[in-house]
Amino acid sequence: MAITAELVADEMLRPRRDEQDRARICASKEVRLGTDSIVVPLPGRFWKVLETRWGKSLPKIRELLIATIRNKRLAKLQASLRSGEGGESSSSNAATFKATDASSDVSSQDQTRPRINLPASGASAVSTPSQPNPFTQLGLNKINVEKESTAGSGLPMKRTGVSPSAGIRSKSPPGRSFAAPANTKETLEAWEDKTLGGIFRITLKPGVTRDAHGQALHYAPSVRADLEEQNEAVRLSVGVLDQAILEVASSLGSTPPLDFLLACWKRVSRLYRTAKAGKTEDSKNGILKEARRICMSYCFFAITMPEMFGQDLQPSSPLTPHLLFDPEDDRGVCHDFLTEASLRAVDDELVRGALVRAVEELSQQLAPMTLNDDYKPYVHALKSITRFPVLINAITGSSLFLPSGVAPQDLERKTLLGPFFQISPLQGVVTLAYFSSPKTRDKNYIINSQKALRMSLQTHQADLLDIVNHVIRASKESRERMLDWFALVVNSNQKRRGLQVDAATVSSDGFMVNVTAILDQLCDPFMDSTFSKIDRIEVDYLRRHPRVQIREETKLNGDQKASDQFYSTSVEGNSNFISEIFFLTLAAHHYGTEAANSKLDQLEKDLKFLEKQAERMEAERHKFINTPQLALFDRRMEEMRERVDNGLSYKFGIQGVLFDDLSQARSMQFMRYVIVWMLRIVGSHHDFPKRELRKVYELPEMDTSVLTFGSLPLPEAQPEVFRCLPEYYLEDIISNFKFIFRYLPHVITSTQSDELVALCITFLRSSEYIKNPYLKSGLVSLLFLGIWPQYGRAKGILGDLLNSLPFATDNLLHSLMKFYIEVENTGTHTQFFDKFNIRYEIFQVIKCIWTNPIFREHLEQESRVNVEFFVRFVNLLLNDVTFVLDESLNALVKIHDLQKELEDPSLDANVRAEKEESLATQERTATSYMQLTNETVSMLKLFTEALADAFTMPEIVQRLADMLDYNVDSLVGPRCSNLKVVGKDKYFFNPRALLSEIIDVYLNLRDKTAFVEAVARDGRSYKPKNFETATGVMRKHVLKSPEEIAAWNALRERFKQAKMADDQAEEDLGEIPDEFLDPLMYTLMEDPVILPTSKVSIDRSTIRSHLLSDPNDPFNRAPLKVEDVVPDLELKAKIQAFKAEKKSKRVTGDIMDTMAG
Repeated sequence: MAITAELVADEMLRPRRDEQDRARICASKEVRLGTDSIVVPLPGRFWKVLETRWGKSLPKIRELLIATIRNKRLAKLQASLRSGEGGESSSSNAATFKATDASSDVSSQDQTRPRINLPASGASAVSTPSQPNPFTQLGLNKINVEKESTAGSGLPMKRTGVSPSAGIRSKSPPGRSFAAPANTKETLEAWEDKTLGGIFRITLKPGVTRDAHGQALHYAPSVRADLEEQNEAVRLSVGVLDQAILEVASSLGSTPPLDFLLACWKRVSRLYRTAKAGKTEDSKNGILKEARRICMSYCFFAITMPEMFGQDLQPSSPLTPHLLFDPEDDRGVCHDFLTEASLRAVDDELVRGALVRAVEELSQQLAPMTLNDDYKPYVHALKSITRFPVLINAITGSSLFLPSGVAPQDLERKTLLGPFFQISPLQGVVTLAYFSSPKTRDKNYIINSQKALRMSLQTHQADLLDIVNHVIRASKESRERMLDWFALVVNSNQKRRGLQVDAATVSSDGFMVNVTAILDQLCDPFMDSTFSKIDRIEVDYLRRHPRVQIREETKLNGDQKASDQFYSTSVEGNSNFISEIFFLTLAAHHYGTEAANSKLDQLEKDLKFLEKQAERMEAERHKFINTPQLALFDRRMEEMRERVDNGLSYKFGIQGVLFDDLSQARSMQFMRYVIVWMLRIVGSHHDFPKRELRKVYELPEMDTSVLTFGSLPLPEAQPEVFRCLPEYYLEDIISNFKFIFRYLPHVITSTQSDELVALCITFLRSSEYIKNPYLKSGLVSLLFLGIWPQYGRAKGILGDLLNSLPFATDNLLHSLMKFYIEVENTGTHTQFFDKFNIRYEIFQVIKCIWTNPIFREHLEQESRVNVEFFVRFVNLLLNDVTFVLDESLNALVKIHDLQKELEDPSLDANVRAEKEESLATQERTATSYMQLTNETVSMLKLFTEALADAFTMPEIVQRLADMLDYNVDSLVGPRCSNLKVVGKDKYFFNPRALLSEIIDVYLNLRDKTAFVEAVARDGRSYKPKNFETATGVMRKHVLKSPEEIAAWNALRERFKQAKMADDQAEEDLGEIPDEFLDPLMYTLMEDPVILPTSKVSIDRSTIRSHLLSDPNDPFNRAPLKVEDVVPDLELKAKIQAFKAEKKSKRVTGDIMDTMAG
């Protein structure tokens, strides 16, 4: 069967066919237009087919269908009017109307106005009960008709026309205009005429141009003429309303029909609301309701088919600009309009399509805008639309919502939500506008500008959150699409964390910060202070085909092969919404705010470099004066200054965004959840923080297999799920808290830091759980920044907590000592320099907690329980003191020499520049090492004061004595004059204070004979003259009290006596056989042992001391442990015999000398 244009139009006018009729229509394979046939499959609704399938034929089809629809509508109206006149006596069958094509339709009507074409004489035109509403293709309700009261007569219904309330309109004498009699109650017809005229500003009186309120009226001559021809009362009624609207809206000139219709809609809606709230008669309510329905119908005709009103079809939707007006404006789209549209959109694709198209155009128009532009109407329009779930479902189904193949840099312009999320203070033109000429702006101006930007951003983010919340809550489908959009954003921007990021290939900072902020706020409902919902975060999410892609991410402690194998096994089930949001937020932080934090740090470094480069270039200006290159030089300088200004403007902008107390507090709360979630994974019990972690000292007899989650160290067998977590989970925690400690410490309190302390201590104590040494050192940095003094907090944010939290007092000191040892060999190419920075921070933390006697008790316990551990720690401490002080003093000597050379005014300019650069290098070296020297010596002083016995162990005492003697010689010996430099304070070099602390170490160990003998045995640096000079310096500058100086003098005397005794013993021994000498120290061995691989005999104390720094055989570099050495009993017996023989000879000699005397 062929479907004619008439039948297509009829189907559009009557969508609710019975099933048999619909099946017949949909089974057809062609549509016949005149002599042409277009063969197409016809799914359900014809208009969808027209829009999507008919391509080039669409204009012709639209023209024909609009004409056909118009003709059929007017024909029905004619039939309704005729039926209204003679319906009481008419018993003839309903007349059939022949649909004509477009040309015949146009020729049969007046070209200037739509007229009602009466049927041929003698034909009675009446409506059948199934006569449809002409606007049902837009989702309108089926016409309600009032049936005749004659039951079973088969008579047709009374006039139906376009109006469902034909019975409301009463007959009037033919050819007479209706007018209410004087001094009588207003009739319903008069009220209807007056009310509709006021609502639609339409009049049927040719001489009336304005109403009683002065509002312009639109004259509808065709409607009047038609009514007069049919001897109807010349008045407005719902029966002729749609013809009047069509006539007026088609003759508005330059005014778009939708402008007129939206204003009418607001007026009719206000009256309808008032009528419903009051005691208006039902008949009047019915008139207003029908007028409202017709008005909405024509609104959507104006949106979807402007050709009906003589308008050209435009590439953009007529609705789009109206969404940008204030809803109270006559041209704006109000809440009532959207409410009605959403009701119709449930069943009507045309309404849904019109609104989706408008939103898409809003998005595209917003794409090139910035925070400086008038962007708010676009955001408010989207907020208004997202109040309606059916519209949200339509919007999220748009092809622009989740387009395929969009590059990361295009997400904020080519996705539907992207332009709304890109509005940010970090858009380039915004920062330049707010921070123009940044070098000339004072601090208050910059701070106030940043506050203004933050307020604007907070308001915008609140709007974005409102939109996203409504999308998520609308339906399961829209929620899934929203989550997919967030996943698309984070997965597409993994390059943002690369070492060298090309900004043109990734999304902007402002866009990503907004995404992160919204996701943070979506986490608010489940992030309570008691962590009551943390069990809802499923670790199996990452094995259930997660939205977040982590395959290419470095894992915490697993290689790529182990990770791929672990995640190749999927876990059945569906992840809940909390898990989805949690992992999306983690990824957004990594690629969003944490990337912006890193960019701020890098930007500050780049700006310093550029400013120094500009200074160096400016210093070269004299070389180009009076040369042709001066102009080029000036251009280069101007470009350099512009780069610096742009960089400063962006720096101030990004600070304004990131230095936001509210967003950082919210971000910190999220990171606390991440901490607790990770700590629960690494143990067998999942009840942290309700059940605290604790420490179990590892005694030799301890069975570590019984340690539970609450114990430290953690079990050796690491959970596979933890090993395969992305490394950035921990990295983001560290960088987030670092940022807060540095810039916004006031947003965090001690009560919010328990989890952070637990995290740092746990993974420093069980550092093997983390592969990346920089992450582990970051944990130390967090503790260091946490104890940095703040205003009103002498010990920073964490100081008091570290001294009071039981978990910290039990575990912190051991964890710091363990990592102090571990950083000696990190495996990185910068490990030598990194270890000093890390150890400096460790010293600061220990100094903060040292006033607590509990930690001193723990140190003493470590020296007894973990002897090897403690000895290794002290050995490295002595190594550091020796190295850094030596480096510092050498740098000071070079500074002294360079300063002297630069005093020569005759120095060549190039040579001077060279020496100045060398001086700067030495100054940086001296400053860095001297700070570490001061801290290391201070730490040594604290430890020797608390644990004097521990520092006299054979493996330690001689190295300690040698180091102290060497440093005293450097400070007061013959070379001390070379340490006099200009501006020594800027290098943190205070020789008197340093000497005083070294003397304190001597005094702390003055009662230990082993130490006194070790000092005396130091043949290289022990010089009594140095000690005497030191005494004079302390007296002169009052560095010590008289009691301390007296104790020092007594100790000096003991050193002399011990030296004399040692010299005498050496003299008594005489020539020592080489086989008895230690091969490294060249001293007489006391306890010789044989090394297992090199077979060399060496003193046990010497090899133990060596292995503290180097785990290899010193003679063949084979791996070696102290447990592997074999006592050389034979050699030991020979040495003892040799010593006994020498002692016997000395005693015999003494007796003979006495007898001779």
